[in-house]
Amino acid sequence: MKTIFPEDLSHKDRHQLLLSGVNPRPIAFVSTLSENGDVNLAPYSFFMAFSSKPPIVAIGPAIAARTGKAKDTWLNILATKQATISSVSYSMVHAMNIAAGEYPPDTDEFEKAGFTKAVSTKVAPPFVKESPYAMECELMESIELRRDIGGNGNIVLLEVVAFHVAESVLVDGRVDPRRMDLVGRMGYSWYCRAQGDALFTLDQPGPNIGIGIDALPDHIKSSDVLTGSDLAKLAHVPTLPMLDGSFPRFDADFRADSLEIELAAGDAYAALYVMLNSGRSHDRTVRHRIAKAFLAKNQIEEAWQTLLLE
Repeated sequence: MKTIFPEDLSHKDRHQLLLSGVNPRPIAFVSTLSENGDVNLAPYSFFMAFSSKPPIVAIGPAIAARTGKAKDTWLNILATKQATISSVSYSMVHAMNIAAGEYPPDTDEFEKAGFTKAVSTKVAPPFVKESPYAMECELMESIELRRDIGGNGNIVLLEVVAFHVAESVLVDGRVDPRRMDLVGRMGYSWYCRAQGDALFTLDQPGPNIGIGIDALPDHIKSSDVLTGSDLAKLAHVPTLPMLDGSFPRFDADFRADSLEIELAAGDAYAALYVMLNSGRSHDRTVRHRIAKAFLAKNQIEEAWQTLLLE
């Protein structure tokens, strides 16, 4: 692994290296008003939530390293103490990119990028009507980052005073990420889309989350087939499983004859049938390959039972 020290890089290279590892980052589409009432709309990927009581989010509008000019967003928030943040869905991304351009302070990026202003309830700046999720915010604190060494960053802490959520993204009263279809910022010119197979769920850790990888039998921990992710899935069981004498069960007319074909097709049950009927039940590598196929489909119990056939 290559070790890189920040002081050995130019600001541009350091910036991109940082953003290439800290990603994907959510995008805050921030709307503000100047003291003159000019509307500004700009996207920021230095953005995160930090508290829910009260709800606090933060953005990082930096002073431009190339020009030394402060962002209109930052100046407007300091002046008016208000902003809105709208999430960016995939259908908005190209228009959002137009709003990201450098324009004179009196430019209305809503009009420039073709977005619609939605009237806020508690703050003056509008939010983006096309967004499925928006927040009205008031300034809590602005923190300048290392100005003593010429730093150009800022952390702006904002308290959320109102939420706006599209009815269409709510399922049983909860926001469904599959309906949000949000985009995230990566390094350089890369973005990602939170949709389809990119979305998955995990059980939330608790006091009895699992036995842990350290408690796995040595013949499993030392596997040449199972990855660290596979071992972690196995380690989520609350207690070390015991072999179930009734596993596996096959219908009388069940047939399969090629281990490799069944594994390539992702059919772990059929692969197990072939193993047990071909005299290879003592082949640890085969057992681990079949367990891995079960784990790929999150069939944890079946994976354990296959491994316990040892």
